[in-house]
Amino acid sequence: MDERERRGTGHPRSGSSENAHRRYPDRNTQRSGNRTGPGGKKPRKRSSRARRRRRNTVIRWAILIILILAAVGGFFIWQRYGSSNEEADRGQYYGLEETNDLAVVINNEVIRRKDAEDGSEASPAPGKIYDGQYYIEYSVVRSQINKRFYWDSNENILLYTLPQGNVSVEVGSSDYTEITEAKSADYVILKTEGKTAYIALPFIQEYTNMEYSVYEDPSRAVITSEWGEVQTAELRRDTAVRYQGGVKSPILTEVKKSDKVTVLEDEDSWMKVATADGFVGYVRTGALRGIQTETISREFEEPVYTNISKNYTINMAWHNVSNSDANNYILQTIAGTKGLTTIAPTWFSIADTDGNLTSIADTDYVNYAHQSNLEVWAVLRDFHGGISSYDETYQVLSYTSKRTRLINQVIAAALEAGVDGINLDFELISSDCGVHYIQFVRELSVKCRQNGLVFSVDNYVPQPYNRHYDLEEQGNVADYVMIMGYDEHTDSSYEAGSVASIGYLENGITEALKSVPAEKLVAGVPFYTRLWFETPKTEEELAEEEGTEAASYPNKVSSRALNMDDAAEAVADAGASLQWDDTTKQNYAQWEADGGTYKIWLEDTKSLEEKLKVIKANNLAGVAEWSLGMETSAVWDLIIQYIN
Repeated sequence: MDERERRGTGHPRSGSSENAHRRYPDRNTQRSGNRTGPGGKKPRKRSSRARRRRRNTVIRWAILIILILAAVGGFFIWQRYGSSNEEADRGQYYGLEETNDLAVVINNEVIRRKDAEDGSEASPAPGKIYDGQYYIEYSVVRSQINKRFYWDSNENILLYTLPQGNVSVEVGSSDYTEITEAKSADYVILKTEGKTAYIALPFIQEYTNMEYSVYEDPSRAVITSEWGEVQTAELRRDTAVRYQGGVKSPILTEVKKSDKVTVLEDEDSWMKVATADGFVGYVRTGALRGIQTETISREFEEPVYTNISKNYTINMAWHNVSNSDANNYILQTIAGTKGLTTIAPTWFSIADTDGNLTSIADTDYVNYAHQSNLEVWAVLRDFHGGISSYDETYQVLSYTSKRTRLINQVIAAALEAGVDGINLDFELISSDCGVHYIQFVRELSVKCRQNGLVFSVDNYVPQPYNRHYDLEEQGNVADYVMIMGYDEHTDSSYEAGSVASIGYLENGITEALKSVPAEKLVAGVPFYTRLWFETPKTEEELAEEEGTEAASYPNKVSSRALNMDDAAEAVADAGASLQWDDTTKQNYAQWEADGGTYKIWLEDTKSLEEKLKVIKANNLAGVAEWSLGMETSAVWDLIIQYIN
């Protein structure tokens, strides 16, 4: 039997290709369900194993696609909501531009350069490092730390006024003078770059209730000069402080678990905080614990400006003396007064822009006043003299040597005449001159204090535009602060109105009391009013004024000041009837004549009484009247009822 026979050709187990073909038809044959094999029989269905294989393949592909989609979605979600590890550029954060710039953080506020506006230069760096010493720019010191430092860029001298005199430092020196005592530091106190001055931190601290620490990377000074209650908290865990609230904001610094921060603002899910080393940024609210209020303080002896305080309520009248001959009428001027405590003659003015004085003070005048039990507070003005403009006043006050000359001359003239005080009436102070003016007030207060002279300062009622007169500092260094509760409407006003409505005085007192204690505040009232004349503007006049503030007023107005008697006579001569204006608390009249309308808000005993009620209700130091000789005799009996 040959090999084929022995294997059994055609046996089901035969390995021949033919039988194999019959046993395992190819895939094409298997997939054709309508085809038949040999003998007309259909092929078997594909095995469950193959089906499972295909199903598993589909599942694997589906899972893979789902995983890819999940990964892509997760990536985008992380991109949008995940925490960023980006670190902030600290130099940019603090505004550092030069290698010796010093970052400055004061009372948890990062001080940055101000951007240039309207073509002007950007502000200087708030801090500098010179020879390893830390310095703060002068304007930052004044606005953020201690406003009594004064830099005279014209004469290159730094001053700090104490109650007994000035501390003075020259540029580039470690030596300085404190009143009359020569002293020295182990560092250069004052550095300059052009007109910009930088003061050494330890020197600032010598005269300021402040603490500071310095840090590196980047170089920064962290200063505290405000004391009282603050909110603090600890960190629950190591936490990133971010530039802004949000996980995508760059990281400023890392704080450790249990570190303490100062809480500045609550923004729901984020808190604005300040770290001890000078970073101000945001952390998640949930990262904080133990939020509480703490009181921070520091031992420091503030300089005390002692004051002269009268043990009676002031009743002062300004006496408008325009020439020396007018001094001869002092007895006639005060003869009809009652209850007057003080008279203030307008004797002193500035002769020139070098700071020289013009004086018409008169010793006999003072003697007559004293015999009548009146004190004399001589007035020093920056108008009605050799100078009469904002620029000229600035030229005098912005030089230390000129201020000193003027102060020395006015004190000498006051002592020679035997007056009891100086009344300062500077009304030509621009906003740029404010810092120089208040330094002049400090320096004059020192000289008055040293010579036993009462020092009082006149002011407009507080308004945003005259904030540079700094009532708060006046209240510290002066004996009395006067607010002139009149000139609500002046000869340059675009419309007719009251010289001194009750609301004008009330608001002035309310605002002044925010800065000056009542026992130092004296309210000025007028003995005069204005008679107004109104006519409608012509079309030509309106066209000329187009685009100006005046264009919004339909009438052209003019006015003249009248004393009490003349004002009452003007109303009587016109045959006009008076009506009480409850808004201004004044008698009001108007009448038609001369092709227009006359209007007047009277100052009389009735309107004056309303003002005296307000003064008394606020327990002020007294009243002052402008000006002596313009009143009716009846006002003095009225004033006595409310004053003394």
